[in-house]
Amino acid sequence: MNLDEIFSDQGLLSKVVPHYRPRRQQLEMTRVIFSTLEKRGRLVAEAGTGTGKTMAYLAPAMLFGGKVIVSTGTKTLQDQLFHRDLPAIREALNLPVGIALLKGRANYVCPYHLERALSEARLREREHVRHLQAIARYAAATDSGDRMACAEVPEDSPAWAWATSTRDNCLGGDCPAHKDCFVLKARKKALEADLVVVNHHLFFADVWLKDEGAGELLPASNAVIFDEAHQLPETASLFFGETVTTGMLVDLCRDARVEASISAADFAELPRAAGELELAARDARLALGPAQVRLPAERGLARPEFRAAVDVLAGRLARLDALLESQAERAEELARLHTRCREAAGRLEKWLAPMATPVVDADPDASTGGGIVRWLEAATHSVLFHATPLDAGELFARQIEDDPRAWIFTSATLSVRGDFSHYLRQIGLREADTGLWDSPFDYASQALLYVPENMPDPNAPGYTEAVVAAAWPLIEARAGGAFLLFTSLRAMNEAYRLIQERMRAAGHVFRLLLQGEKSRSELLDEFRALGDAVLLASQSFWEGVDVAGEALSLVVIDRLPFQPPDDPVLAARIDALKRAGGNPFFDHQLPRAVISLKQGAGRLIRRESDRGVLAICDPRLVDKPYGRRIWQSLPPMKRSRRLDEALAFLTGSGS
Repeated sequence: MNLDEIFSDQGLLSKVVPHYRPRRQQLEMTRVIFSTLEKRGRLVAEAGTGTGKTMAYLAPAMLFGGKVIVSTGTKTLQDQLFHRDLPAIREALNLPVGIALLKGRANYVCPYHLERALSEARLREREHVRHLQAIARYAAATDSGDRMACAEVPEDSPAWAWATSTRDNCLGGDCPAHKDCFVLKARKKALEADLVVVNHHLFFADVWLKDEGAGELLPASNAVIFDEAHQLPETASLFFGETVTTGMLVDLCRDARVEASISAADFAELPRAAGELELAARDARLALGPAQVRLPAERGLARPEFRAAVDVLAGRLARLDALLESQAERAEELARLHTRCREAAGRLEKWLAPMATPVVDADPDASTGGGIVRWLEAATHSVLFHATPLDAGELFARQIEDDPRAWIFTSATLSVRGDFSHYLRQIGLREADTGLWDSPFDYASQALLYVPENMPDPNAPGYTEAVVAAAWPLIEARAGGAFLLFTSLRAMNEAYRLIQERMRAAGHVFRLLLQGEKSRSELLDEFRALGDAVLLASQSFWEGVDVAGEALSLVVIDRLPFQPPDDPVLAARIDALKRAGGNPFFDHQLPRAVISLKQGAGRLIRRESDRGVLAICDPRLVDKPYGRRIWQSLPPMKRSRRLDEALAFLTGSGS
């Protein structure tokens, strides 16, 4: 089948894709991807917004004829590919290609745990009980068991923890509901399909299981295509490292109490020990204070209250482990709980063991910063104990160095001024073809990059107040239609309060939306429907968000998205790069900030008819020598520092 016949203005895609327009960049990218698939090569491809990269890789993947795994950055994009894009392209090409959607275990209802929960769960709130009953109704009617299709129950409802399974508590072939397992049904479909859509977390979970000699989750394939590939380095670091959390221990306690009531009702010590461990887990979080922080292990444990809380936690975990061991022969589920407890205790013990040595366990053979950094994270309700590799790229490279499959990595943001070297180092690719296709949009006429004058240093007191003052005339002139994107939750919440004050003082009423008030999808749906809202969000809204048309014509970014210098993993990587003779700022910090900024900037122009202003309030973009390198990596917009020019462009009164 000729590719020109597919991608021309009268081609096959134009017959099934609404408003389809041929793009030179899309056709060129398609040809390169098809060639890479045929020769089992490796390709890193950046395609600017509007290129149509999804079709550019899905069409050749279908034409390829071999088994293909497509891995995406988010479950939302997974669903979009499977339910919308793939069916449309398959219809256009008229090919008998079998497709399947595969997610991680926790995304599917578990009939066994759901049934137990309905009779045993001790949910504290009536709403959560109603959610569990709604999940039961959904499970009885669904073919997939996919929790994202259960619209009646919020994704963050505690009821889901009772209605799904984990790798730790799955009974496998011993499960009495084995034949009704939605996970096994999804995996069976994936084995039979020609093209399987997964996400990065599931892909690396599969890699991890193979490394552990514990089997595999994904079917064998002839090619792997990563969309949103800029997320891979962080995902790889997560899976090549180790983490144990107090949240995992709370779940363990919950399951232990339920199983004790069923299989060891005469052994009161077991539920008592589970309750004591749960209390210790919560106390460990309280000992770190109310703020959400990330700390090197040694700094966290230098706090006497936290060290004492962790010692109590470890002791109570050991006691629960001993009690579960004593009861393990009474029931298979108790034996599994003992295995879970033993693994968690082992991870915590391993995390604590090197504390007499430096925080980074250096690999003497690593010339580019090998080793592990141990650190902890205080989240909203839990403490996470992390051991993260400093160079996940080397570990990832070992997975693919002798792999004969085709490997394709694509995103809108992989390069810095066309240079892919930073990304290639991050994923450990020594040899790969690269391709860069600019956006077909006319940014020079569609968008203006505005950097306000007289902004203070981003670290100065009152900086967020200055950001709001700079953004307010634009918001007021546009009467909404704006994203305000912040690099921290603290700044986001402060700006929300300041804008409310300005609205009251000016007598204006804009619909303000704040990240966290509702789910991301609900906020975006409301933003689109209102058409004139102002959404304040942190970095989780910097990517994967598509709002076209007049609903969004202003994007304000408070500062350049450099990682906080006190981030424990960044600090360790900086130290390792210095020891290796590198330049941490230009080799790591700046490229990473550029790629992140490109994602945020990409929210503005999504269609050929869009028009708007990108306001980056950080004066370093023009005051620092490296600023030029940053803005030259952005799409070629008009640039201005004058408010009157930005207002004229935004309101359409200026060219």
